[in-house]
Amino acid sequence: MTWRATVLTIFPEMFPGPLGMSLAGKALAESKWGLTTIDIRDFATNKHRSVDDTPAGGGAGMVMRADIAAAAIDAARAAIPSDAPTLYLSPRGRTLTQARVRELARGPGAILLCGRFEGIDQRVLDARNVEEVSIGDYVLSGGELAAQVLIDACVRLLPGVAGNESSLAEESFASGLLEYPHYTRPREFEGRAIPEVLLSGDHKAIATWRREQSEALTKVRRPDLWAEHAKKK
Repeated sequence: MTWRATVLTIFPEMFPGPLGMSLAGKALAESKWGLTTIDIRDFATNKHRSVDDTPAGGGAGMVMRADIAAAAIDAARAAIPSDAPTLYLSPRGRTLTQARVRELARGPGAILLCGRFEGIDQRVLDARNVEEVSIGDYVLSGGELAAQVLIDACVRLLPGVAGNESSLAEESFASGLLEYPHYTRPREFEGRAIPEVLLSGDHKAIATWRREQSEALTKVRRPDLWAEHAKKK
């Protein structure tokens, strides 16, 4: 079964966007994964195709209505396997990790609900058992860019997409560590030389150097990751 992303958005024209280029775009053209967009405005109940209303209790901005979002989710679920999760891209969600990406990539796909305005009525998130996911501690204008990030992260793990499958095992987060530094020609650049060990041909020494570099970088830049890694030793 082909992995499929179903995106619920009021801006379907934003897709495939960057997902139509490079590895993801080639894989999409070759049907190694699928993309469906559903315009949430198609489920509006008035002639203006409004999907939002003022927040209960007052305050600035608008909130996407529960009934309209629910109708869009239900339509999406009717067309895909029942075990595909529904994800709401939200800065208050659990941070997306490589481990979660691998889980999603192993499944049939996902429904991605892209919020706008001040957010979505909480009742639909509760009623439809929607998982909230964040790509970082910052706020975007909407969930579309976050959805594209999540889709790209999943698609590149699908069989036959990345080409060199072995390279995926050495990337940042694959082993719980950040990736080691990379070098290529020229041998010297502005007085900076490629580390001699990488030119030695000693594969064992190179592997040891790369491991040490990954550990050192992780300790300094991501002490949270290092703490988790240290627990597993």
